[in-house]
Amino acid sequence: MNKRGLGKGLSALIPMDEKDKESIQEVQVKDIHANQNQPRKNFDEQKLNELADSIKEHGILQPVILRKKAGTYELVAGERRWRAAQKAGIEKIPAIIKDLSDSDVMEIALIENLQREDLNPLEEAAAYKKLIEEFGMTQEELSKRVGKSRSQIANTVRLLNLDDEIKELISEEKLTAGHARALLAIEDKKERLRLARKISEDNMSVRQIEETVKIKTQEKRKSKKNEDVNPAFVEISERLQRSLGTKVKIKGSEKRGKIEIEFYSEDELERILETIIQ
Repeated sequence: MNKRGLGKGLSALIPMDEKDKESIQEVQVKDIHANQNQPRKNFDEQKLNELADSIKEHGILQPVILRKKAGTYELVAGERRWRAAQKAGIEKIPAIIKDLSDSDVMEIALIENLQREDLNPLEEAAAYKKLIEEFGMTQEELSKRVGKSRSQIANTVRLLNLDDEIKELISEEKLTAGHARALLAIEDKKERLRLARKISEDNMSVRQIEETVKIKTQEKRKSKKNEDVNPAFVEISERLQRSLGTKVKIKGSEKRGKIEIEFYSEDELERILETIIQ
């Protein structure tokens, strides 16, 4: 993962000056509720229990970030600490209260999880999509915020278009994001599912599935190309190509069809026109 944009991401979004540090206050755990837009939906119970044991012994060393909402407090950052504190039976936890918008909260929650690499690929994709569609953030803005390229963000969001069974395999960590991105190139749903199951069962590497997808894509293109060529037009196409000096395709039947003439520049188009209409 590219960490360049994440290194200062959270501190840039929630700048902590001396005044903030001095304003740390104890807040009742029962008065805090989770952020419904939290990208992370799954929390490892074993790790939460380990954190709860640590909190019992050492307390919470880093305050959570909250904002006031509807007479209570909504978590902005630190949900694991809050959940572990509940397990540990802690009544109050240290917190800093900030005035933040909904989009700020969503963005901060996403970056906090990305910094710890806590999100699975689908949670990450859903968070990106929400920031783009509901909060009007462009891919360019999001790219700068999270330190990932626009293509990475676009490809991650595309994972949400996969079949439910494949998404379930991703959630269960039987498929990686790399596997899933490779599968997106397979248009046939049944073939895509078959390959996804094969990856899960045979522990195929991302490189192996990429090579498999590449071969299948090439075979499909070759097959389609052969289907598109009417044998009756092969000789005519070749004669036109020799005459015009460029690639020519004839599609259709002897009764009805079309001719496609390729060109790669304005000059070449002018040359072809002159040849045709001379």
